[in-house]
Order: sequence, then structure tokens, then C-alpha cells
Amino acid sequence: MNIPKEINRFCPKCNKHTIQKVSIYKAGKRRGTAAGERRHALRKKGYGGQKFPKLAKPAKTTKKVVQIFTCPECKKKTDKRGIRIRKFELVAK
Repeated sequence: MNIPKEINRFCPKCNKHTIQKVSIYKAGKRRGTAAGERRHALRKKGYGGQKFPKLAKPAKTTKKVVQIFTCPECKKKTDKRGIRIRKFELVAK
């Protein structure tokens, strides 16, 4: 699916329509010091191995893509609920 790099959208902070930049959400780097990460490592430690079974085959064939819109005036970022899509491409109008 082709999506334009810029789209005219309502900005809730400016309270008006602006031409906003579109980008794709990318998860940040996982922190090894986070409580959940430490707990998972602790449960995996020693004999017994994996805390839960590793999936041999993933159930889903697509991933959800979340679009992030950035207002050029106030730099406010808003996101659109993720849509399942096989191929996602940002194109210039």
C-alpha cells in the first residue's frame, strides 16, 4: 500500500488542519535493565531453559504498521491505530 509522505490532517494542539509529515513507528532499543527484562532473564537462568515455548511457526503473516503524523507548526506527534498490511511504502505525492 502506498501512502503519501505528507497529508493534510487535523492537529489537535493547533486546532486546525495542517500538512503533516508521515513516518512509520519503530520500536526503540530494549533496555536490559528494565524490570520485565530482568525477570525474564532470571526465569530463563539455570536448567529448564525457555520460560515459554518458542513458536515454531508464527500465527500471523503480517505485522501492524503504526503511522506517526508530525505537525510542522507545533511539532506535535499523533499516531493512527495500526493496520495490518503486508507491504507499506511512503511515496511522494
